[in-house]
This record gives sequence, C-alpha cells and structure tokens, in this order.
Amino acid sequence: MPRWKDLLRFLDRNGMFIRHGGNHDVYLYNGKRIRVSRGSGEIDSNTWKDILKHQLSINQEKFNEGLK
Repeated sequence: MPRWKDLLRFLDRNGMFIRHGGNHDVYLYNGKRIRVSRGSGEIDSNTWKDILKHQLSINQEKFNEGLK
C-alpha cells in the first residue's frame, strides 16, 4: 500500500496545491478538492481504494504512472 507521502508526491506532480490546513494539505485534482494527511504512515487498503475511486477517480496503474 502507498504511504501518505506517495499521495502527496502524486498530487504535487499532477494536481494543484491550494493550501496548508492543520495536519493536512489541500489540493485540486480533476476538479475535486482533496485533503491529504501529512502523516508518514501507510494508507490502509480500504481507505486507499476509496481515495482512488471516489477522490482521484483513477486506477492503481494511472496512480503509479503519475509518480514517474
């Protein structure tokens, strides 16, 4: 499973940073505002599936390509 820092790296490269807010950052990606934890831990599998499907609207392959 990816870590929160991997999601931040993906959004830094493919999204638009909006602001810092407490323990999270806010990005704009595909017209959606996405709040991302600044934690360093791993994202659990259910949360990750939800992020891919409902927030990013992409699959795992597209996410991996966005990290390259």
